[in-house]
Amino acid sequence: MKKLSIPFLFIALIFSLICCQNNKSSNNDDSQIDGHPAWIMQGNIYEVNVRQYTPEGTFNAFAKHLDRLKAMGVQTIWFMPINPISKLDRKGSLGSYYAVSDYTAVNPEFGTMDDFKKLVETIHDKGMKVLIDWVPNHTGADHRWITQHPDFFVKDSSGKPAVAFDWNDTRQLNYKNQVMQDSMLNAMKYWIEDINIDGFRCDVAWNVPASFWRKSIPELKKMKDIFMLAEGDSTYLPKSGFDAVYPWHMFKMMEKVAKGEKSALVLDSINKENETLYPKNTIQMYFTSNHDENSWNHADFGTFPGVIHEPFAVFTQTMKNSVPLIYSGQEEPVLRALKFFDKDPITFKNFQREKFYKTLLNLRKNNEALSANASFKKVSLGDDKAIYAYVREKGNKKVLVILNFSASEQTVSIKDATLTGKTHNVFKEKDETLTSKEWKMKPWGYEVYEY
Repeated sequence: MKKLSIPFLFIALIFSLICCQNNKSSNNDDSQIDGHPAWIMQGNIYEVNVRQYTPEGTFNAFAKHLDRLKAMGVQTIWFMPINPISKLDRKGSLGSYYAVSDYTAVNPEFGTMDDFKKLVETIHDKGMKVLIDWVPNHTGADHRWITQHPDFFVKDSSGKPAVAFDWNDTRQLNYKNQVMQDSMLNAMKYWIEDINIDGFRCDVAWNVPASFWRKSIPELKKMKDIFMLAEGDSTYLPKSGFDAVYPWHMFKMMEKVAKGEKSALVLDSINKENETLYPKNTIQMYFTSNHDENSWNHADFGTFPGVIHEPFAVFTQTMKNSVPLIYSGQEEPVLRALKFFDKDPITFKNFQREKFYKTLLNLRKNNEALSANASFKKVSLGDDKAIYAYVREKGNKKVLVILNFSASEQTVSIKDATLTGKTHNVFKEKDETLTSKEWKMKPWGYEVYEY
């Protein structure tokens, strides 16, 4: 074999390192934007209620819907808690998902751990991500820690583990106990290391000390580029490492606008409030329904009924700093409150909203102007009390959203020359030329244009 010269070996070594780094960059999923996983910025979340999703209520039965959800444009699947449920003080016949009896096991009602591992692998194979619901504030009433580590719990006046709030099927964890904190963190690490999930939706995150999140989230993110979603809107949550929070103030105002109690102008006040409350890069998970709002407050069939739903759904999918959520069955749509503690399966049959959601999800995926960090500019195209319009823009991409948040027909007129010209009408699926000529928008109407 011919001996190679030292300079040649040096060049070959540098070339090899460059190729290795390029391969690493192309194969990993660890790039970030504004401190968040890059994969979530134009992504979306679909919340899965495993118990009610199918008559069987199992992981394997749900898996049969994956191709349909993938085709609809779903990118990240959030599973409501999949852990075993405590039997002591259980509510209803099956209990609350949020009364966890073991953090590192799965509810036998849903299948086995191997079933879930296989489901996660299948979801990943289809190019989607997996979040699991995590319940760090409290356990179920017979969690094994209650007997094994009684000091992990806050005590009531009688010395017994205290009930969390008024949820008598749960027991309040004691975050002054450092061993408990370490045990909680280790349990979370298990799901990343052994099951390969992509993040957590943390229940009652607002009642867990900031010190725990500040310590734990960086450790979890060292393991994998995970997405952390906090149930709550406390300002300390994004400052403690969470990628996203709940937009409760905005959601409550959306409901008031839908009822006709407030005009569209109130949404601007919430935007301004958010700018002062949160760090600039904070993501909010916008929605028209979720498991709590559906089961207890009749969302979205009662809060955004009929045609009222669509403009608000467009709003959640196109708003600034947002990652949108769709709850199980909204694409059907399910027009009832799903039972929380008993079996009450969804019947999928018509999929009346599936094309509507597919249009929105694919628009977000394919147009960087709807990235969570794309710019937002409010524009006046009519009566600002009714017509809520805005432009999202990033790079050379631009999207104009026009929403009629009122029960009356409205006049729309574009005066800004930068918004006239050739566009693509997303929902009508055709190219249009926008001019300054006035036109009428039907009650609760909406239009979305790509430039």
